[in-house]
Amino acid sequence: MSNAQDVTDSTWDSAVLQSDLPVLVDFWAEWCGPCKAMSPAVDKLAEELEGKLRVVKINTQDNPEIPGRYGVVSIPTFLLIKGGEVVHQMLGSMPYAAFKTEVEEKL
Repeated sequence: MSNAQDVTDSTWDSAVLQSDLPVLVDFWAEWCGPCKAMSPAVDKLAEELEGKLRVVKINTQDNPEIPGRYGVVSIPTFLLIKGGEVVHQMLGSMPYAAFKTEVEEKL
């Protein structure tokens, strides 16, 4: 079971834009190999930063509106959103230590 909450086009505003905590959004799809490779890192980060960061996943294939709104054309894409605004973007897979450091620096 994932530590990251699944969000959809219809739950985006309440789960992400209105969050009291910063939100890391994982844009992914079932067929995406690099997305699957990053999934354990996303879950680990959600567990380690619980209480400081909300981590959510949105399936781009099932929810095309939100990726389109944010210009997501490549996956995995990770957006860090604070107060409803994108403050950082990361693309592709990367080692966990680099992933965690990049997120923590922007919190």
